[in-house]
Formats: sequence, structure tokens, C-alpha cells
Amino acid sequence: MIKKVIIRNFRIFDSFTLNLNDDLNLVVGNNESGKSTLLEAIGLALTKRIGGKLIEYELSPYFFNKLCADTYLAQLKAGAKPALPEILIELYLKELPEFEALRGTNNSLRTDTTGVKLEIVFDDGYTEEYIRLCEDKSEKKVIPAEYYKVNWFSFANNQITARSLPLTLFHIDATAIRLQSGADQYIQNIISGSLPPKERVALAVAYRKLKEQFSEEQSIKDINKNLTKGAITEKDLTITVDISQKASWETNLTPHLDDLPFQLVGKGEQTALKIMLALDRKAKDSDVILIEEPENHLSFSSMCKLIAKIGDKCAGKQIIIATHSAYVLNRLGIDKVLLLHGNKYTSLAQLPPDTQNYFKKLSGYDTLRLILAKKAILVEGPSDELIVQKAYKVTHGKLPIENGVDVINVRGLSFSRFLDIAKELKKEVCVVTDNDGDHQHKVVEKYAPYSAITTIKICADTDNTAKTLEPQLAKCNTLTLLNKVLGTDHKTVDSLVGFMVANKTESALKIFESTEAVIFPKYVNDAVA
Repeated sequence: MIKKVIIRNFRIFDSFTLNLNDDLNLVVGNNESGKSTLLEAIGLALTKRIGGKLIEYELSPYFFNKLCADTYLAQLKAGAKPALPEILIELYLKELPEFEALRGTNNSLRTDTTGVKLEIVFDDGYTEEYIRLCEDKSEKKVIPAEYYKVNWFSFANNQITARSLPLTLFHIDATAIRLQSGADQYIQNIISGSLPPKERVALAVAYRKLKEQFSEEQSIKDINKNLTKGAITEKDLTITVDISQKASWETNLTPHLDDLPFQLVGKGEQTALKIMLALDRKAKDSDVILIEEPENHLSFSSMCKLIAKIGDKCAGKQIIIATHSAYVLNRLGIDKVLLLHGNKYTSLAQLPPDTQNYFKKLSGYDTLRLILAKKAILVEGPSDELIVQKAYKVTHGKLPIENGVDVINVRGLSFSRFLDIAKELKKEVCVVTDNDGDHQHKVVEKYAPYSAITTIKICADTDNTAKTLEPQLAKCNTLTLLNKVLGTDHKTVDSLVGFMVANKTESALKIFESTEAVIFPKYVNDAVA
């Protein structure tokens, strides 16, 4: 199994190192964070292929990291003779007897271990031609990939081939699988494995007779008469069904689900079928299984079934799943999450066990929001969420999500769980909370474990007489203004606060939608600053 991946100058990664779990790895990240590129790099190092084709025939200047390429081209344009960029992908393998022939120090870390590496480097045979290229004063816009070669070596410094590598890979991308052919093959395998020879022959005879009957239909005879009359040849022109061996029943099977052909069922069902058919064919003989976004088009319940089946099919295998699914995240284990951000990753395996267990019970949506947000503001109720959203819009002129800031309602008892994740991720997070009439105990002492973390900010008011958001708003605004915003006619502040407490969400929504200049409590403004 793969212990570590090192990538240099390949696509989005200029210098990237990732440690993998032996069993399950959930690679999570925003769009363009490198999830698919990571799977592509692993597949390339294990097969020397990209998109199913040998890398030598697919070399492109766009394989090189943009920062690396831009630096090289800028130096070349300035008249310098910089070294050509190189791509490196290394897979450090687990210490197993079957990998011993791959042991050596031919790796970037110069450690004595087992593994393989793939390099895309300049071919010295083109040195003279490259020198002439450097002397050409015309603008160079891309790296000359045609001067490169591909080296595929073990850490023992021996060239390797797909046959000599004792590790097999299976890469599943449901969007690239042709469902019909895969389903047909699956059905054929079931029939060939379960039907005895006599029944197979009987099926073939019945199929041939069915096709012969086609030509005997009166409507077909009438059509053939008309075709013969209008033919441009002296021979009779007719239509019939091919009854030759190449058109046997095995090649004309059409699997159905509830009387619908596979290609006509819903996209979610197709996705699940594609993945399971692919696993059924190759998972048993594969050591490493890569799966790209298995959650596409699937509902919560369908995803539950698919994940359970993937676990069963891939037991004992190393699985690397690239996903942004809310459900996959917690269902398969938050301790298995590898969060990609920039050229770095963060593992959530270091979370306290009770926090991991807490998140495994959730659907995962809020967990994922926290992980993917640029910044998060945690609140303890829908009314707080509306008020914070409004305060942010007043301060910044747009809603927080438009700036990559996610306001998440996690309920007060769950704050510490989310802060445990924020601590590991070094994520900028702000907590907006009530003091519940005891600021020292409910705020200061409660959040003391996070007080020294610079990326976490706790926002609450110290006035114990204003326990929650509603009296805090009443402190900042006049009775007349709040009555106008809420459409009420309360004579006292206590009466108004009582109404707001009894109608929390409705009151917050009216403030959110109001065009009046509502003043927000200082601790709320501190959170959205």
C-alpha cells in the first residue's frame, strides 16, 4: 500500500507531500483544489498512463505547474538560460516483502525505503536544438514539452514496467464509464457463470428463431416489397435481422431496471450502477482503488447504500476517494479526511475521539461547510444567523457567503466540536454566543481551551442582564425603531423583548429584511468586522 505521495511541479502542485491511511482516504477540497490531480498523479506513477494512454504520447506544456512554468519563461525571455522545469511523482510504499525489490535510496528524501518514482525530464539528446531555441529572441510562451522524456524507476534505481510492479491500481470515474457496455458485460458474466451449456444452447436457438420470425411479419414483407421496387440494383433489397454469429444473443442483451433500459434510468441510479459494476469487475484483483466523486446525482438514502456496498467490495484494499459530499464525509469517517488547500493538506485524524464520534452521527453537511469555508462564523440559532448575516451586509455591502464567509448554525452545545476541527485546520472561526446571564462561566471558562488560538475568536457581551440576542438588540435601538421594524406597538421595552423572545426567528427575519438603520450589538459587529 502507499504510505506517502510526493509531487513536484505537476499541474496545481508545485511542492506537495501527502501521507495516506492504509485503508480509507477521503480527499476533500474546493473546486480546483487538486483532488482529481492527486488521483491522476497516483495513477500516473503506478501505470505510466494518463487518461488511459501512455504518458510519452501525451506530454504537454500544461502538465507543468503554472508558477514553475511562468518563472522559467520569464527568465528565458530576460536572456538567461534557466534549467528546464522537471516533474516528479514519488510513491513511498509500505514495508512489505512483495515490495522489497523496489527498495533503495533513489528518491528525493534519500531514505532507504520501498517505492517508485516517475520523472518527466529534459532529454539530453535535444541539447543542441534547445540551445538554438534559447538563442531565438522571439517570445516563448510555453515549455518545450517535445524535448522531454519520461523515466519510470523503482527506488532501487531499476527501470520498471507495469508487469514488474507488484501493485495494481483501479481508477473509477463514473462520468467516464459507458454504462450500457458495462452493464451488458455484467449480465453476460452472470449468465455465462450460471447457465449450463445445454441451457445456453437453448437460449441461443430461441433467440435465432425470434429473429427469423421478424422477417415473416406481414408488415415487414410489405416493406420489403416496396424496397425491392425502388432498388437501384437488380438484386432484391430487403431488411431483416442479422442472424450471423457476430449478432448472437450475448451481444444484444439489454439490461433493464423496473422495465426501463439502463441508459434511461435516472442519473443517480446510473452513477451507482457504474461504480458497482466497475468494482465487481476489477476490485478483487486491485490493491489501490481510486474513486472520483461517487456522490454525483445521489440522494442521501442512495448514497448510504452505495457507501455500504463500496466498503464491502473494497474490504482489505487501500481506497482513495475524492469527494465534496456532505454525506460521504461523515459516513466513512471524519478521521479519514484529508483536506486539500493550496499545496498543503490537513488530516482530521488528530481530533479528540469523542469529537470524531460526534461528527460521525451527523449527516456531514455542516462539517463540510466549516472545512471548505474561507472563514466561518458559528451561531447558536436561526435568529442569530439572520442577525449576523444582516450585520455583515451592513458592514461589507454584501452577504458573508459572497466573500467566502459561512455563517453556520451549530447550536451552542456543539461549538466546542466545531472548534476542535477549526483548531486542527488553523481555520479562521468566530463564535457568536449568548452569555446566558453568566459571562464568566458560560463564555470565559467554557471557551478557555481555545483562548490561546489566534484563529479562533469568541464574541459575547459581558452584560449579564442582557442574557440573549433580543435584549441586546433592545439595548442598542429605540423602542420606536424596533416597533416600526417589527410592525408592533409595544409600550415598554420589556413587552417588546418578550415578544421578540417568543417570536425569535420571525423577529430576526423582519430585521434582516428591513431597510431601517438597525444598530447591532458590539459583539455581533466584532464578529463581522
